[in-house]
Amino acid sequence: MNRNLKIAAIVAGVLILIVILIPFFIDANAFRPKLESELSDALGRPVKVGNLSLSLFSGAVKADDISIADDPAFSQSAFVQAKSLKVGVELMPLIFSRALNVTQLTLNQPQINLVRSQNGEKWNFSSLGTKSSAQPAAGGSASSNGNANLSVDKLNVRDGELTINRAGSSDQPRVYSKVDIMVTKFSFTTPFPFKMTASLPAGGSLKLDGTAGAINAGNAELTPLQAKVTIHQMNLAASGFIDPASGISGVADFDGTISSDGHEAKTSGTLSAEKLQAVRKGSPAGKPLQVKYAVAHDLVKQVGTLTEGDVTVGKAVAHLSGNYDTHATTTTVNLKLDGQGMPVDDLEAVLPAVGVILPPRSQLKGGTLTVNFSIVGPVDKLVETGTIRMQNSALAGFSLGSKMSALSALGGKGTGANDTTIQNFSADVHATPESTRADNINLTVPSLATVTGAGTVSASNALDFKMKADAIPFLIQGTTADPKFVPDVKGIAGSMLNNALGGTKSGAKNPLSGASGLLGKKPQ
Repeated sequence: MNRNLKIAAIVAGVLILIVILIPFFIDANAFRPKLESELSDALGRPVKVGNLSLSLFSGAVKADDISIADDPAFSQSAFVQAKSLKVGVELMPLIFSRALNVTQLTLNQPQINLVRSQNGEKWNFSSLGTKSSAQPAAGGSASSNGNANLSVDKLNVRDGELTINRAGSSDQPRVYSKVDIMVTKFSFTTPFPFKMTASLPAGGSLKLDGTAGAINAGNAELTPLQAKVTIHQMNLAASGFIDPASGISGVADFDGTISSDGHEAKTSGTLSAEKLQAVRKGSPAGKPLQVKYAVAHDLVKQVGTLTEGDVTVGKAVAHLSGNYDTHATTTTVNLKLDGQGMPVDDLEAVLPAVGVILPPRSQLKGGTLTVNFSIVGPVDKLVETGTIRMQNSALAGFSLGSKMSALSALGGKGTGANDTTIQNFSADVHATPESTRADNINLTVPSLATVTGAGTVSASNALDFKMKADAIPFLIQGTTADPKFVPDVKGIAGSMLNNALGGTKSGAKNPLSGASGLLGKKPQ
């Protein structure tokens, strides 16, 4: 070995020895008060770190645990509790001048608790970065309250757990697991890029990729944000993106964007849902549904406007528009749904999702459906009012003629068809969680008669309708799955009495003939 190689080996050995020995001469815990002070000052919350140890090989100081206090207006427990904190530092200033210059922060397995106030106007993270956790003025902007001196090249969260809850709510908290966040060039005063991935409650995954900042020092919730959002296999009922009180469930994928200037957040994209259930008494749809939408949301007032809402099933398209208010305990909406000439074949598989139950082994085929509805109120007590019209369709596998055999015999019309041809059906509908009422029903079945009337469907799908066919009254009872057609004896008697008192007009049907037919007797 030549002389130069020997010198190099000696130098390397000395350096290794220094690296091994320095941690014994530098007590990392001596930096704990400074680290706690700087983090507390930056976040506006008390920060506590555990035992510190120095690793020169990785150029980092490691804390056994760390906790960040919650906003005292919400709780006295921790806002963030992590098993360990790794602090990347500049080695030369640390070794020679004992200066702590932070280059990287990594939180390992943190538990993060996000809580929304009972009135919906504030989150427990809103006061982060302020000198006081008192409620800032709504709509405040970045100011000197934020710590302009704190900047970190890399800020990471690894394998975290994010819990979202609402103060005073009896609902189960929503838990997002495997939360990873990567931030580069973090600063309170300038925008910074970030990436986030997480596993959603009840399955599915979330990915955010964008830019945030500068941090709004008056209210962190109002920090500007631009990001691309990708969601796979989201459980709609458990995800937290949809108010659970709405009764909406299903599994969905989403691709879209969100852009916030700190006052208004705009989000748009396409939601593709399978096994969708739109109302509590409904059942999963047998066909996928797609929603292309755009929303403008006021972050201060917690209200928003649906500027685009195209709901598509196959070739059937309906348009949803209106506004909503989320600041109360339950979201309220004021929406309009308009669908013109939609193919019935495409809609038939999704009827169960909106609570429409057809008789067993029956199916709507052909024709078009037109709907025009207003949807108003809290999402758990929606009131839906509007009109429905179906033309040139058929209820295959259900013979209305057989169900109304007495009535069909009245006119001498056949009842042997296994299907019911519907030339026209229209009604005015008023639906609440308790029942659905249909007025001004007009049903034209060429092989039978024109049927008119009104009635209700209860929350348990029980039927209570008073109808007339060719001016002969009858009742529809039973359930939507098994309707019962029975004579309206009281109505028949009233009709007979009116005719007896007023006489029959020329060409009018003999009410006695109709009555005897409905009662299963031969007319005399």
